[in-house]
Amino acid sequence: MASKRDYYEVLGVSKGASADEIKKAYRKLAVKYHPDKNPGDKEAEEKFKEAAEAYSILSDPDKKAKYDQFGHAGVDGAAPDFSGGFGNLNDILNDLFGGAFGGGFGGFGGFGGFGGGSQRQQQRVYRGRDIRVRVKLTLEEIARGVEKEISIEKSVPCPECGGKGAKNSSDIKTCPSCNGTGQVQRVTNTFLGQTVTYSTCQQCGGEGKIITNPCRNCGGSGLIRKRETIKVKIPAGVEAGMQLTIQGEGHAAKNNGINGDLLVVIEEQEHPEIKREGNNLYYTKVISLPDAILGGETEVPCIDGNYRIKIEPGTQSGTVVRLRGKGLPTVNGYGGTGDMYVKIAVWIPKKLGKDEKSLIESLRNNDAFKPNPSKEDKSFFDKLKDLF
Repeated sequence: MASKRDYYEVLGVSKGASADEIKKAYRKLAVKYHPDKNPGDKEAEEKFKEAAEAYSILSDPDKKAKYDQFGHAGVDGAAPDFSGGFGNLNDILNDLFGGAFGGGFGGFGGFGGFGGGSQRQQQRVYRGRDIRVRVKLTLEEIARGVEKEISIEKSVPCPECGGKGAKNSSDIKTCPSCNGTGQVQRVTNTFLGQTVTYSTCQQCGGEGKIITNPCRNCGGSGLIRKRETIKVKIPAGVEAGMQLTIQGEGHAAKNNGINGDLLVVIEEQEHPEIKREGNNLYYTKVISLPDAILGGETEVPCIDGNYRIKIEPGTQSGTVVRLRGKGLPTVNGYGGTGDMYVKIAVWIPKKLGKDEKSLIESLRNNDAFKPNPSKEDKSFFDKLKDLF
């Protein structure tokens, strides 16, 4: 499955384009690819949808700012929902064309009706339902990005009838009750005159057509259930709760409409030692009292393997060592890479033998072991006080 294109690339504008330039670019594409100008052209229909989604994000200052910083992952779920047709683009298009919709493209009735100027019957375009799945990732997978195989059961076009619901086109007839309009008219006489009302045709369910000999494989629905395995590329740096949208991998729609999307929700498995906060990582390293006093080296686990750090002589418990660039990357590379913070904890034994006690006792009155913090030490202890 091809990854979603950059919104600026879709509209053909630069990242620094003004609001007027973005609006002008979308207006041009909306006119060029509108399905009423390109009947039966699936590619034009997808380009129309793609351009509308790009404009809905880039024309909104808040959404545009999130997209500029985080890319598609920052605006997942913010793009328009085309379920039930494209009627929800009415406000956008009226804004672009000054409310002049209603006849220029047949009232856009083919997409749920943008206006009321056209009286001709338009074929209804369905959209399949989205599928939402959860994917658990380890911290290591999040750090480098990963490709996951996801097994889902979804509706797909029936291979026997090609999604038509009937094996032969001759088995699809115009509904005799509504004459193909999908609506029935009722005229009521009142003392004020005649009142005309319209309702969905019960015989065809508003389709305008009926199937006289349904496909045996799908029962006339045009859809069957099938289990498929989808490969999903998950970028590095994602966080729990983020949602990735894989376009067109959801349920298929009846009458060969537009497929729904696959929505991948990220879950993060807790690491046994390393904690995460945003793009930064945190780890507590316990060292011995002699190592804290004399100094030395020790190993700490990082995402890309063990890393040796230096323990300075006289290291106090609570000291934090910062490892620059050893954290997690930001999604799509915006914002750089985080750091890893190693907190040093000095192990004080609770049980000592006779010899050990004697040794420590001999140091009790030694001036080197009496608390006498320097100016630098006092600054360190003041920071510890702030934690309480």
